[in-house]
Amino acid sequence: MRHARMRQVLFAAAVATASLLGACATSTETGQKETTGQYIDDATVTAKVKTAIATDVGVKAASNVNVETSQGVVQLSGFADSSDQASRAVAAAQKVNGVRSVKNDIRVK
Repeated sequence: MRHARMRQVLFAAAVATASLLGACATSTETGQKETTGQYIDDATVTAKVKTAIATDVGVKAASNVNVETSQGVVQLSGFADSSDQASRAVAAAQKVNGVRSVKNDIRVK
């Protein structure tokens, strides 16, 4: 049980690190550049959502779901084993502080 929790924490740390290593300014849907602060805020929300999914739904589910965040709008994509698993991933994302809305593009295998 403790080993599984440690794997979740390490997975979340790896996701957070990878998210923060990206470019500091990226294009948004409107073609405007995000500020460094906006980028870091979105990267932080992305990492928190991945951690919430890993904790609430499971590490396997989190590894099959892609998370992208732009101005607090979270988009989930990828695959889930069941519609219940997909719904739980959405619910986990919605409870994260900083998430304005969640777009669910998860497909059931």
